Amino acid sequence: MNTRKSMKRAAKQVLKRHYWFLVLVCLIASFLGTEFGNSLRLLEIYDISEEESTAGTGVTTGRVHVEAEEAIRQALKGNTAEGEAISSEIRQQAIDSTKAKGNEVFGHSQGIFAQIANSIQSGQVFIILISAIRSLGVSGSTILHAFVVLAMLAWLFFWAFFANVYGVISRRIFLECRTYPHVLPHRFLFLFRVKRWLRTVFTMLMAELFQFLWYFTIIGGVIKHYSYALVPYIVAENPDLNWREVIGLSRRMMKGHKWQFFLADLSFLGWWILDAVTMGLLSIFFLNPYRMAFFCEMYAEVRREAKENGIFGSERLCDTYLYEIPSRSVLEEAYGNLVTLMDEPLPEYTRLRGIRGFMAQNFGITIFNRKDEDAFREAYRKRHARRQAEAVLDAQIYPIRLFILPEAGKRERQDYLQCMRRYSIPTLILMFFIFSFLGWCWEVGIHLIEDGVFVNRGVLHGPWLPIYGSGSILILTLLYRFRRNPGLMFVATVVLCGVIEYFTSVYLEYMHNGMKWWDYSGYFLNLDGRICGEGLLIFGLGGLAITYLTAPLLDNYLRKIPYRISVPVCLILIGAFLADQSYSKRYPNEGAGITDYKGAYVEEIEHANL
Repeated sequence: MNTRKSMKRAAKQVLKRHYWFLVLVCLIASFLGTEFGNSLRLLEIYDISEEESTAGTGVTTGRVHVEAEEAIRQALKGNTAEGEAISSEIRQQAIDSTKAKGNEVFGHSQGIFAQIANSIQSGQVFIILISAIRSLGVSGSTILHAFVVLAMLAWLFFWAFFANVYGVISRRIFLECRTYPHVLPHRFLFLFRVKRWLRTVFTMLMAELFQFLWYFTIIGGVIKHYSYALVPYIVAENPDLNWREVIGLSRRMMKGHKWQFFLADLSFLGWWILDAVTMGLLSIFFLNPYRMAFFCEMYAEVRREAKENGIFGSERLCDTYLYEIPSRSVLEEAYGNLVTLMDEPLPEYTRLRGIRGFMAQNFGITIFNRKDEDAFREAYRKRHARRQAEAVLDAQIYPIRLFILPEAGKRERQDYLQCMRRYSIPTLILMFFIFSFLGWCWEVGIHLIEDGVFVNRGVLHGPWLPIYGSGSILILTLLYRFRRNPGLMFVATVVLCGVIEYFTSVYLEYMHNGMKWWDYSGYFLNLDGRICGEGLLIFGLGGLAITYLTAPLLDNYLRKIPYRISVPVCLILIGAFLADQSYSKRYPNEGAGITDYKGAYVEEIEHANL
């Protein structure tokens, strides 16, 4: 067997190649509660300090919880009115605390996030549910027992089907990272793709059950902990094995190696001490992925010895290319269609030069939709497919076609939603007005639902909110080069929309003597009342929808409109928009629900500060 030192050296090399990806894998395990639970102790300490900091304000965390329990208890007794009164008092305390402090970042008086948090903390959600069930003639004690049972079943379902299975998924990813330079995110779903999720659920459940029973013998529990240590690794390699085969094989493979694994655990004692000093930060950013990578090295070594010694059942560990890179000839035989794809010539298209080429390459803008745009889109699609083929044939990623079980094929992105396209100027103009109108409908609809009245939102008088239209167009143009990476696209969209909304608010206040058309004071995570966290989250998700779905779909239809129709329509819309701009500059749209809908909030703050 390789020395512990050499395996730790190999583990560090794996961690170095895939650092951030493996940190994320382990962090997910911490949040799920599967492993590494102590890594989140820093958050627990923060919660304690937060509770202490609220002492004396009348809105302590402990008091909220106690009163919420009392509100729920009254509802169960049938005293719905009293429960609702207590719940309302708790919600009002949180709102008053926010208003007394003014425009704080973590507000609890405005916005969806604040409403959700206040509803849960006050028990309002549970009171509504209890009242609905009691209206059917069900007693309070029955409801309580039903809640307890349902909560237990929900927790058990989540643990068995997700948390407990994640240990297998994480080890599969670590084992692939051990051999290959790249591991794609869809490997998180490999059990689903091979249709062995339910079998894995049952296998891991049986292993946990036996382990639990052995802990009643104390010493036996410690021994069996190491006897069953290889279960998730074996399932990660061959999820087709049933639970008896997996547990039996783990026991046979660990015979003679339990002491080595025990000493390996002890070898991290110094790291655990340092981790305690850093309150879990060391675990998150180094120790957790390092330990996981190390024990994957140990599993690979024990597996090699088991196969050399002919241990019964080791022949089922036959995922050869999880541990060694296949030859080019083997890959070409399995991926014959990709070899053919590599030999196909790329479609020809006319490369734009000068200012037109600069605008097309950096911002995805063309003057008109010409025929060569279709050639460009097809060429990009072929290039993207060729890059994927090169990664497979060069053994940069795990060859899923060489896995012992067939995986469900990944759906190809349909051409009509191809995002790396260039939009014509008439199309962008029409999209500006479409998204401006949709934004207007969104805000009008919100006020119609919340207040029951129609409010013509925005500075302008027409049915458009240009901040939505301009934001959408800037996402499609300024962020053109980010489209290949949805993660970066989301972050860039949040930053861009935040900047646009913030400085638009500043500009409008400056041009209209301090008049405000929106104010996020009291919202959770707001900045000067101009932007807030939930708004930016919506903008980020909306930006992804625009980039990868809405804009491509609209473009497919808008490009079919003849220019003799689209150009005059664009000119008419621009003329109407400029006329509205000119009129609204002197007579801006204002009034109830438009510019003074926050007036009551401001007055309440001033009153609280007196």
